Amino acid sequence: MRYPGGAPAAITATIRRELDLIAQLGYARYFLTVNDIVGFARRQGILCQGRGSAANSAVCYALGITAVDPAEIDLLFERFVSAERGEPPDIDVDFEHERREEVIQYIYGRYGRARAAIAAAVIHYRPRSAIRDVGKALGLEAATIETLAAQSWNPGDALWSDERLREAGLDPASPDLRRAIGLARELVDLPRHLSQHVGGFVLTRTRLDEIVPVGPAAMAERSFIEWDKDDIDALGLMKVDVLALGMLTCIRKCFALLGIADLADVPREDPRVYDMLCRGDALGVFQVESRAQMNMLPRLRPRTFYDLVIEVAIVRPGPIQGDMVHPYLRRRNGLEATNMPSPALRAVLGKTLGVPLFQEQAMRIAIEAAGFTPGEANELRRAMATFRSPGAIERFFTRMVEGMVARGHERDFAERCFRQIEGFGTYGFPESHAASFAHLVYVSAWLKCHHPAEFAAALLNSQPMGFYQPAQIVRDAREHGIAVRAADVAASAWDCTVENGALRLGLRMIRGFRADWAARIDALRAERRIGLPELASLPKATLEALAEAGALRSLGMGRRTALWQAGLVDNAPPSPLGPLSCPAAAPELPLMQHGEHVAADYRATGLSLRAHPLGLLRSHPRLRGTITCKDMDERVQDGGQVRLAGLVTVRQRPGSAKGTVFITIEDETGIANLIVWPARVEALRQEIVSARLLGVRGRVQRGVERDVTIVHVLVDTLADLSPLLDRLDRLDPPEAASEAAVKGNRGRNGEQRHEAVIFTDAQTEHNHPLIFIQDNRLRGSEDNLWPSHRQPQKMQPTKPCPKPRARRCRQSRQSAS
Repeated sequence: MRYPGGAPAAITATIRRELDLIAQLGYARYFLTVNDIVGFARRQGILCQGRGSAANSAVCYALGITAVDPAEIDLLFERFVSAERGEPPDIDVDFEHERREEVIQYIYGRYGRARAAIAAAVIHYRPRSAIRDVGKALGLEAATIETLAAQSWNPGDALWSDERLREAGLDPASPDLRRAIGLARELVDLPRHLSQHVGGFVLTRTRLDEIVPVGPAAMAERSFIEWDKDDIDALGLMKVDVLALGMLTCIRKCFALLGIADLADVPREDPRVYDMLCRGDALGVFQVESRAQMNMLPRLRPRTFYDLVIEVAIVRPGPIQGDMVHPYLRRRNGLEATNMPSPALRAVLGKTLGVPLFQEQAMRIAIEAAGFTPGEANELRRAMATFRSPGAIERFFTRMVEGMVARGHERDFAERCFRQIEGFGTYGFPESHAASFAHLVYVSAWLKCHHPAEFAAALLNSQPMGFYQPAQIVRDAREHGIAVRAADVAASAWDCTVENGALRLGLRMIRGFRADWAARIDALRAERRIGLPELASLPKATLEALAEAGALRSLGMGRRTALWQAGLVDNAPPSPLGPLSCPAAAPELPLMQHGEHVAADYRATGLSLRAHPLGLLRSHPRLRGTITCKDMDERVQDGGQVRLAGLVTVRQRPGSAKGTVFITIEDETGIANLIVWPARVEALRQEIVSARLLGVRGRVQRGVERDVTIVHVLVDTLADLSPLLDRLDRLDPPEAASEAAVKGNRGRNGEQRHEAVIFTDAQTEHNHPLIFIQDNRLRGSEDNLWPSHRQPQKMQPTKPCPKPRARRCRQSRQSAS
């Protein structure tokens, strides 16, 4: 129940007005249908939340479809339903991404496949798909096709330029190559094939298959029609978006660990939560975990829920392109006066200090200051929503500017106002949508603030999702004082769990491990029968995966011993009398070095709790002269030159950044944020795109935002040090690393800290954390370790790297551990 004590008078009046319009337009059945779908999800314990324009509706909130109290935002019901629009409303509902299929199958079962189907989506050619299809059709070699596909780095690049082809080892003058490239360029942005929409359901009262063909989808138990969302809008058919959201899965799993029932049970407006966000401590928090958002948090310093609404909306291409961000921040910080020329605009823009940050505000400005009708304002909304078609909003320039001038506004102000609104043509948020997301921002931040171990476990159990890999999530948990325990056959369930405040990694973290294997291990553990004779009943692949991950150490077996035993168990014939007996003891096996353990950890689980790779590599000659990220933060002044090395965790090249590239690297002590200006991007392109371990030379830039120091490195030179990762399993124990590196990795109380990080980047072709590469270019004089200007070298096209295999044991006289 939303208002157990009775709804406020203003909300009651709004609900009555909405109900009158719903009755007038005959949309009651639509609202009841959506309510039925949401009701099913709630009965099944599936978290869900409506978003988008539906959050403008007090009726949707009263029904429980949306979760944001309409009293907390400025409602614009015309953004959702309008008599002049003559089209049905569009309600988007997010469900847990792991359980959305249950909701989809309920809809099919409830309404029948003759009346319910998923809408189609037209998939268009992108550079990679275009060159791959053309290359196959023309019979190009597979290695050449993949080399060409890899040249498509980012939208806006000159596709397959002669210089790039030469760098890739291809001949730009080749007739076959030129023909393929020419055809691929023509295909880009043309329709490729018909697919199913991500979640748009079409529901009809009569048989749907009587008006449009309904066919089976590639996914089992799904069917879809041949019309896309534009066709459906043109025909006025009812559509419900049944969408998937990973953060809802994470929140529900965290709630299960804590015994919390619903989103509404989380306490609101907790000062500690806002304190955490003001520090930019937001890894894993919904929508504000990106680098841009983390940098914005200390500048905006949210203290209320509506501040979070603004935070979600302001770091978007629309507000950035429309020059709304800096004026808002200056006014918020008291550096610039808030001047609004009329009471009408003050009512519209007062909450955002005179800066239009939301689509609803643009619509209200058009209505209040320029004399638009609600129908014309809706057309403006449509133009703002077509961010893939720049310029669609330009046709409203004269109508809006002249309308504002006619109503007493200065022409300069009117034009400036329109240019700000024009930024929404490159993607901006409606306030209702930002408010729905802000609710999940607050809930996830509250969980991270008050229950960091459970939140980290839930994040790991909900992968893949979010901005960061599991290794960064584990590192962040350890930095927040959470002890992390490795996956172990005697203690780990399938999911990650919390043991007396410590995070226990689950068997799901082991690459290739299966949930049914974990269930069989749980059954053995429940019977207190965890030993090699009992585990011998499991498939060989199960034992090998456990052995490679070091998850049998609690049974007294190191990696190599466990792998040996697993092989022997599998060689024995099945016994009708029960589990096999334990095989003979393993022979003396070589002792694994510390670096070998770290490399094996990454191969098996994508992270290591033993050490960070940079801590082991710090003494290598190519890292001579580098300092740790922590030392840079604490000792290097603004403008100082610095040399760093770190694993690449994030690469970004936002369209709104005008060619600037942002990179985050990580070493054994923390992270460093790099900025590569457009003038340097071309010269450093190869390192930016492909390096997993980067050497950096640049200048430190320090800024202070309300007592929070923000540090960046402006890059001068990058060096691809990825081949050094091949040395990890040859290194001595960590005490062989430089003393400075070890000191830099001490915690606050002097204890040794081992942090985990993953080697991969989501934007690279290779998604295995350790790909060992031999590179003779490592040999050279110290003066030429990091050349200031990389000379392009002709390279032969290569086939994609295969997945690496574990190294064979080197012979040693040492005994096994």
